[in-house]
Amino acid sequence: MVAAAVILPKDIIIESVNDSKKLTPKKRDILFDEIKQKAFSYGIGIVDAKTIDKINILQATFLAMRKALEQISVAPDLVLVDGNHKIPGISFSQQAIVSGDAKSACIACASILAKVTRDRLMFDYAEQYPEYGFEKHKGYGTKAHLEAIEKYGPCPIHRLTFAPLNFDQLTLF
Repeated sequence: MVAAAVILPKDIIIESVNDSKKLTPKKRDILFDEIKQKAFSYGIGIVDAKTIDKINILQATFLAMRKALEQISVAPDLVLVDGNHKIPGISFSQQAIVSGDAKSACIACASILAKVTRDRLMFDYAEQYPEYGFEKHKGYGTKAHLEAIEKYGPCPIHRLTFAPLNFDQLTLF
């Protein structure tokens, strides 16, 4: 799980910023560097699969968001959260915005930082675990990925509680 937080200067416009899912990988990579250069501050929070298995995906999302916010060098006036949940356990004022990456430049920038960071992690995992094809499906539950898990079993980065895997009966460490 990867989440990011971005504070942009008031008058900054970064051309082509949009929901990360609507951009090509090449465009996201270009914007990743530009966002990091132009942001007033940013943070990226990462939560591993074992933690997700222990606390569940929603709580892991909140944890990744809190980790990202901890890296911000200045306290934000307002935290805009993409989705319909506020982040529990933070002291900042916040507002949840459904489809926020289409409505807020800061949220869109954060989604790009998170997506590129996650994709780069998956490329690294592809080198460690080449039999799974992480460089192609980025860890999403595609047919090819599920077939690889069926053939080789889960590797250390797999979430054992992910419903299609049905490995939640295994001991989690």
